[in-house]
Amino acid sequence: MTRHVLVLGGTTEARRLAAELAARPGVRVTTSLAGRVARPGALDGDVRIGGFGGAEGLAAWLRTQHADAVVDATHPFAVGITANAAQAAAATGVPLVVLRRPGWQPGPGDDWHPVPSLAAAADALPGFGHRVFLTTGRLGLAAFAYLAECHLVVRTVEPPEPPMPPDVEVILARGPFTVADELSLLRAHRIDVLVTKDSGGEATAAKLAAARQLGLPVVVVRRPPLPEGVTAVPDVNGALDHLGLDRPRPRP
Repeated sequence: MTRHVLVLGGTTEARRLAAELAARPGVRVTTSLAGRVARPGALDGDVRIGGFGGAEGLAAWLRTQHADAVVDATHPFAVGITANAAQAAAATGVPLVVLRRPGWQPGPGDDWHPVPSLAAAADALPGFGHRVFLTTGRLGLAAFAYLAECHLVVRTVEPPEPPMPPDVEVILARGPFTVADELSLLRAHRIDVLVTKDSGGEATAAKLAAARQLGLPVVVVRRPPLPEGVTAVPDVNGALDHLGLDRPRPRP
């Protein structure tokens, strides 16, 4: 009997998991993308684009599509999707596991300043300097719209939408970035402070190493907590184990 696994995607881990699941006989994988990126890369298995219509819509989809399991492999800050997945899983009895890569940890020489939200990050910025490198994504830019006294250099994959800060410079780029790339950017724009979410992973971690080398403060937005009772795993292997599937074999 074929097992149908829904992967709530949008991350590198989701892409890897879909490839592993699609390669296994007797497993059907559907990856769901929110549709916020105009040109997502190719994915193994079935793909659906767009929202479900909240927790009730997701629960209805799980029933009609006869899903056997859900893996939430969305971004660690996709609070609404994760909450809907938890509610839909509870309503349908479909097992749910959340795949969350580990968060970043400060090391020797880091000058990190954790804050609980984007709004708190915006409130803290005037105390760190005038020129800000903002890497929190285009959808959270509204939290910084009132900062008239700061020059914000904003890096996003796609163009942000209003409201925008009055003094803003947008850089469109997609990682991964090297430490040399980030050092060049920070120096060229004379950055005083870096702002980032605790996304974890290697693709965008080079900016932290660059900030450390330059002695720059880093305002780090902490991750939101997972819904109560939800099981989380740190990587693709953990998700496969939770689903009762073999781990990928090492390549020769």
